[in-house]
This record gives sequence, structure tokens and C-alpha cells, in this order.
Amino acid sequence: MSLLLAALIFSVNSFSQDLKSQLEGITKKYKATVGLGLIHLEKGDTLALNNELQFPMQSVYKFPLGLAIMNLADKGELKLDQVYHVTKEDLLDETWSPLKKKFPDGNVDLTVAELLDYSVSKSDNIACDILFKLAKGTKPVNDYIRQIGITGMNIAATEHEMRAGWKIQYTNWSSPMQMTRLLEGLYQQKYLSEESNAFLMKLMIESSNDATRIKGLLPEGTIVAHKTGTSDTRGNITDACNDVGIIFLPDGTHVALTVFVNKSEESYDNTRKLIAELSELVYDFYTSK
Repeated sequence: MSLLLAALIFSVNSFSQDLKSQLEGITKKYKATVGLGLIHLEKGDTLALNNELQFPMQSVYKFPLGLAIMNLADKGELKLDQVYHVTKEDLLDETWSPLKKKFPDGNVDLTVAELLDYSVSKSDNIACDILFKLAKGTKPVNDYIRQIGITGMNIAATEHEMRAGWKIQYTNWSSPMQMTRLLEGLYQQKYLSEESNAFLMKLMIESSNDATRIKGLLPEGTIVAHKTGTSDTRGNITDACNDVGIIFLPDGTHVALTVFVNKSEESYDNTRKLIAELSELVYDFYTSK
């Protein structure tokens, strides 16, 4: 082995162990199982915590659903200006839906682009299930994700179907690094046309998703293209409090970061703080050099 190669391997290992130990130091302060995936999109650094586990995605899966819908648009099977008539029957009871709040009786025409905005940017569950309907179900979406090389992820249940039982949320799962690889592919424009890719990135950057997680402790004005996901709390256990996204660093580089928090016994605020602290550490690690 050459001295240069040995030095490079030592450098990579040193990076991984140093940052990994710091991240683990944060997770140990909280009563929760944390999955983390990190890729520096220019340097190629990678790091994972608990990557062997399958974490429930909850609404994070609206990001891969958005990719699948944009792929259908690229193939001409859907159009972004195509209109869907939202009926009263589409309006699920007792679910998160800014769409329903705005149109409580339905009877409104929305374009596919508007449905994507509701689903990805506003995490609307009703818009999400309409998009699954337009995609002809969860299976074609799951098949598409597998076809683009993301095998450590599964999409099996709609928002409505997840409401039928607590364990059903676990049928929509991902490993941390596979979700991070999906973010990497989005950034690298591997899956969609340039126009479609830009539209989906815009939805994730301008979203109203919870800004107290990945963005929570980052400097004001930091751009993050992200998607959150959250389960209900049963007893004192929250099965999913997640955020995945691409962080835009001041030097013009980017980090794709996935944080899945499973079975948290912490308060909702503390669980979100955990994600924010991990994100802040990653940000500081790359901006303090």
C-alpha cells in the first residue's frame, strides 16, 4: 500500500470516527433510537448511525412520492397543469390537511402541481392520497423507487390506510442511508428532467415543514430543502419524528442529511431538539474547517 493511499484511508477513517463519536454523544443524552445518514455531496464523505434498522418514514415518504409523480410528468403520463376535481369523498376525517381547512366541502379543482405543493410543501395527507390515486397506488410508486436503485426503502400504505392500525406505519420504512442516497440523486439530477428536478427542489426549499428540526439551530437564512415526518404519540412514545434534507453550506457545498427518531420517550420539543442538535453539529463540523 502506498503512503498516499494509507494517508487517505487514515484521513477518511479519522473523519468518520471523529464526527460519528460526536453524533453518538448527542444521541446518548436522549431516550430514543436514532438513525442518521450523511453524505457530503461534493466531498463524498459518508456516515451512518443504525443503518441496519428500518425506520418508519411517516410523511417523509411524500418526498419519494413527489419524485414518482414528477417522473410520470416527465414521461407524459401526467401533466402538472392537469386538473383533479376534489370531492367531499376525498376529504378524510381527522387528518392533517391545510387543503381541507381551506376547502372544507371539497368541490374544488386543483392541478397536479398544486397537489404536489400541498403534499410536499405543506405535508397535506389528503393531497398525498390523491397523488397516490393518480399514480395508481403505492405499488407503482414503490416499484419506481426500486427501479432507480433505492432498495432499502418500502412504500406500502397510503395516509388513509395507515390510520387503520398503529403498526401499519412500519410498512412505510427506510434505512437512513437509502433516504440520504435518494436526496443525493435529487441533488445530482439523476432521476428527473432539469425542469422537474428544479420544481421539486423548490417545493422542498420553500416548504412550511417544521423548521425546528434540521433547520432549528442553523444560522438564520440557511437554505435547506427538506421533508419532515411525524407519528402520533401513544402513551409517552413517539414512533417517528423525522427530517431529511439537503443543507446548503456557506462555501457553496451541500450536505444531504437524514435523521429518523424512533420510539422516543422524550417530549415532542426535546425530540425535535435532538434533530436540531445533530444537524447543528454536522453544519459546524463542515463550516469550522
